[in-house]
Amino acid sequence: MFKMPEKIGIIGGSGLEKGDILQNIEEIEAETPYGKPSSKIKKGTLNGTEVYILSRHGLNHEITPTNVNNRANIYALAKLGCKQVLATTAVGSLKESIAPGDFVIANQFIDFTKHRNVTFFDDFKQGIKHVSLADPFSETLRQYLIDACEELGLRHHKIGTILTIEGPRFSTRAESFMFRKFAHVVNMSTSPEAILAREAEIEYAVIAMSTDYDCWKKTEKPVTWEEIEKVMKQNSENVKKVLIKAIEKISNKELIKRDVESIKSKIRTIPDFPKPGIMFRDITTLFKDREGMERVMDILYNRYKNMKIDIVVGIESRGFIVGGHLAGKLNCGFVPIRKKGKLPHETESHEYELEYGTDTVEIHKDAIHPGQRVLLVDDLIATGGTALASCKLIETLGGKIVECAFVIDLPDLKGRGKLEEKGYSTFHIVEFKGE
Repeated sequence: MFKMPEKIGIIGGSGLEKGDILQNIEEIEAETPYGKPSSKIKKGTLNGTEVYILSRHGLNHEITPTNVNNRANIYALAKLGCKQVLATTAVGSLKESIAPGDFVIANQFIDFTKHRNVTFFDDFKQGIKHVSLADPFSETLRQYLIDACEELGLRHHKIGTILTIEGPRFSTRAESFMFRKFAHVVNMSTSPEAILAREAEIEYAVIAMSTDYDCWKKTEKPVTWEEIEKVMKQNSENVKKVLIKAIEKISNKELIKRDVESIKSKIRTIPDFPKPGIMFRDITTLFKDREGMERVMDILYNRYKNMKIDIVVGIESRGFIVGGHLAGKLNCGFVPIRKKGKLPHETESHEYELEYGTDTVEIHKDAIHPGQRVLLVDDLIATGGTALASCKLIETLGGKIVECAFVIDLPDLKGRGKLEEKGYSTFHIVEFKGE
């Protein structure tokens, strides 16, 4: 029995509290040792995943930033089983490059608050508790949010420091100029949410929407709540789309794990082939399995369907099988890279070193046009010699390598690392370590 995807919490609302994207909706009146949360929690499902939405400032925005019961909010979501929380927040931009309407996927914060309960650990009677907050946001959740923004074509910034102040007043100009030295954006909510989430062992990330330039930019009017609300309403649908897409990615995580385990089980291992001490990974048993190959193609297709691939290049010989099938699904062309002397037309060649001696790979000179976006595919990455030589051939013809994709990685042989050291992005589905 495979685990169901984990429960996901959302703090902030951003229109999702209306529940129009959820199914099987119910409201939960939560009680905690720290009092009631800011609002009733709306529970529903999205693509089969349980989602719990909590309005940080109340359903009618009646709670001021300083008076938000953050401990009750985080405790309630943790008690309901949420292992990940995505938060939304309006922020003032402290940088010219972050315009109103832009999203910031924060990687750091500075706590400039003074009057809030910032910990669940009011004493050390049950033992000393100090949590590390060096990297306060979940890198996994951050990447989901970044990927969602990129796929939706929304202006976003992949890193940024949020400085959280008390509210409800906005900054003075002197404060705003000071904050600019330390942070990218300013808000009133990220701390202590992120701190409490870490103490509760919840993965937490925040998508911040820039609504104004605070008050440091003298060519702009000082920020007002009316202006903030106006920008938020204009961009609320985009926030919703980002969260929906990120939740889909999170909920697919366990399903992908299931598929990877199944795919790996269909690859046969043959000891001492082609020589003693070698554990040969025989992918032919996967090729003949219809369900297994469907799962491989689904994973690869879903990864590359939005990357605008022009050409799939497959390496002789099993790369032809994987790459040819994938090119058909991506509705693009396929190009083979072969060993020396196998291609009939004029070729470009590249020689590379083996453990003993050298070998050569070739590609037709007219196979790739300058500027085309190329996906390199093979069944397995071992020492990386053939893959590196293939990358050189593609670049010689002017192709732009989007990624190098493999079904199997043998990490002990360090081939993938060699590709990445040269600046190539890589992806693999399964790996066999230490054998």
